[in-house]
Amino acid sequence: MNSRIKNILSRLKEEGLDGFIVSSAHNISYLTETRSRDAYLIVSAKERVYLTDARYTEEFKKKLKGFSLRKIDTSVFSIIADILQELKLRRVGFEDMHLSVSQHQRLSRQCRRRIKLVPVRNLVEDLREIKDRDEVAKIRVATDIAMQALRHIRKFILPGKRELEIAAELEHFIRYKGGHSSSFEIIVASGANSSFPHHLTSSRRLRDNEPVLIDMGVDYSGYKSDLTRVFFLGKIKPSVREVYDIVAEAQGRALKRIRPAVIINKIDRAARQYITRQGYGGFFSHNLGHGIGLEVHESPRIRPAEKARLKAGMVFTVEPAIYLPDKFGIRLEDMVLVTTKGVEVLSGALDK
Repeated sequence: MNSRIKNILSRLKEEGLDGFIVSSAHNISYLTETRSRDAYLIVSAKERVYLTDARYTEEFKKKLKGFSLRKIDTSVFSIIADILQELKLRRVGFEDMHLSVSQHQRLSRQCRRRIKLVPVRNLVEDLREIKDRDEVAKIRVATDIAMQALRHIRKFILPGKRELEIAAELEHFIRYKGGHSSSFEIIVASGANSSFPHHLTSSRRLRDNEPVLIDMGVDYSGYKSDLTRVFFLGKIKPSVREVYDIVAEAQGRALKRIRPAVIINKIDRAARQYITRQGYGGFFSHNLGHGIGLEVHESPRIRPAEKARLKAGMVFTVEPAIYLPDKFGIRLEDMVLVTTKGVEVLSGALDK
């Protein structure tokens, strides 16, 4: 039994549950320490049962350790109900954020009144906030490949190139370097397009004397990275340089605040207040950052209202920004690991 299963069994005991149905692919991947697709997991002190269909059973026979494997060959909810009955589980949690209303209704019909289904939220996600050594190692590789990709792409950022061409080159490079894929749809935003925080990469051609914002990440063994850099073509206009320097300073101030036990909203405040004092408070429209791991966006949320405290082992982004409508936008995004002594910036300067 791996340590993650031991932790979840402890949580189940605290919640007064004798079983737990896991339907989130990311949470199943975390608990089994194996990248999961199209599966369900039943966790109890008696047995851990992994359910999947014929496409994956042979593959997972070799991968799963400490789990029994059941093939889905009829209604999955009928099979789940039968397993819960076999194990004599009576009070069973389910992930209310990941099981649809329709799926819950079907499962309830199969369980009837013999089993009480209890909605549970963030049972696994709370454990995922703190990354272990193996997780951090994978995130480091994902970050390193992303940094290599950003260094590589500089020579392709030329007037006349289309945003889509830049994104395609990055995708190719990621695979070539051993990444599974990009973490998300790569953003290449040139000129005024950079003022849209989540611009959809287009066929617009790059032009002289304008910024090119690239937001990209890498999926490596299921773990993600997420970085944003701004490149410049030709001369940097004074107004652009001013905003860039403000965003860079705001990020630096936030990074200096990161250490265990610090209230999270103080990290956001350090960057946001500086941007506001410089006269751009109305142009920073999103949270300062987000946790990252098996998902691109997960806990902790680095936001103004967040009163939780930082803990060693958390990995998240720090991405202050200023977006000036119809002009340009600047966002600088790095990934950090909270250590027992402070913070380690996992991503660094492109010229390293």
